[in-house]
Amino acid sequence: MAISQGKSVRSPSGGRLRFNHGKRKSVLGRSSAETKLGGKRLRKIRTRGGNEKLRLDVGNKINVIDPKTNKAEMLDILDVVENKANPNFVRRNIITKGAIVETSKGNAKVTSRPGQSGVISGVLL
Repeated sequence: MAISQGKSVRSPSGGRLRFNHGKRKSVLGRSSAETKLGGKRLRKIRTRGGNEKLRLDVGNKINVIDPKTNKAEMLDILDVVENKANPNFVRRNIITKGAIVETSKGNAKVTSRPGQSGVISGVLL
């Protein structure tokens, strides 16, 4: 069954809503990228209008900005420490926006969306 990002079939009170049309291609979604820790691997996705989006399937580098010095550098990701999106992602080493990862300079919070942009960016904590 297709992943739909359309309106719910139920109203806020629980009553069933009846639509004038079924699912449309413009309402379709995709499963999440679930970027894992490891050697870099990108995947190209065709998006609306024939454009392309790069999805990061696997990655191990993070572009980190140090807020004290305002300098940016690329560091290796050693481990996923915390992920508020889903505690199970920590066990599976899945990197999403808001995940806290361990680097050689300390922990960093991921500020980019690796499944949407194709890179991992973050801020040192």
